Amino acid sequence: MDISSMVNTQTNKLQHTVSLSLMQSTLSTQAAQSMKMLEALDSAAQEAPHPYAGKRVDVSV
Repeated sequence: MDISSMVNTQTNKLQHTVSLSLMQSTLSTQAAQSMKMLEALDSAAQEAPHPYAGKRVDVSV
């Protein structure tokens, strides 16, 4: 086995490791952003109740 094939093998392993690391980082970031979005949607729904809910009944025929 010559040096160039050893270097090539090490480079391929490094590229694979970096690729997996980047995918894991992206997955973690997306999960955190999804949780923030869900929390924001939940808090927005609780802060603005409907102003006329249960106070008026509109019956028109």
